[in-house]
Amino acid sequence: MKYNKKKILIFIPAYNVEKEISSVFKKIPKGIFKKDNISILVVNDCSTDRTKNKLEKIKKSFKFNILDNKINIGYGGVQKKAYRYAVKKNFDYVIMLHGDGQYTPKKLPKFIYELKNSDYDAVFGTRMWSWYSAIKGGMPIYKYFGNVFLTAVQNLILKTRFSEFHSGYRSYKINTLKKINLQKLSNDFHFDTEIIIEFIFKKFKILEVPIPTIYKDQISHLKSIPYGLNVLFSTLTHKKS
Repeated sequence: MKYNKKKILIFIPAYNVEKEISSVFKKIPKGIFKKDNISILVVNDCSTDRTKNKLEKIKKSFKFNILDNKINIGYGGVQKKAYRYAVKKNFDYVIMLHGDGQYTPKKLPKFIYELKNSDYDAVFGTRMWSWYSAIKGGMPIYKYFGNVFLTAVQNLILKTRFSEFHSGYRSYKINTLKKINLQKLSNDFHFDTEIIIEFIFKKFKILEVPIPTIYKDQISHLKSIPYGLNVLFSTLTHKKS
């Protein structure tokens, strides 16, 4: 039987990740490249550390493309740029894998399998499938309860039953992304909430798959209180396209 190869983009947002980015690449399972036509795109969002130098070194042993932003366009802005790239290059699927090591590349085969073998429009990783797993993985207590609270409020408002709205391990079918007006969404961290709401409005289907929680000594660029307020405001006010 001939294997149904798909064109898949693994997109890595990178901002000041010089300490973690090499490890992220090393942990990407090699087997996925044999089964599908997979490309990697790194969007370096005007990092101020040695991220760019690290990426150039990694390129000597790993094939991938880099887009270097001359100005910082934000977490949401980087996603928009990558998704437009995926549409333009006619990929079938796109998977976002953070460059700071918070999400294990070892779950990539699971994301690819679900994208290819289900009728879901997106596959998200959830860390909140188990409170024990989240805490054991190092999620700070205040972030754990903040995640639980925000997700509960969002589920109530949007009449959904997601276990987590705030994971950054996400993948999409490109034909579905084409139907989303990305331009109107935020360039900030709450882009992640706004795109979920767009999916809900359009009745697109999202599958959650369990992933391990990984918190190390990275410097977080997400400020919890402004983020939480933006999430709540977006959830209450976001309009249909």
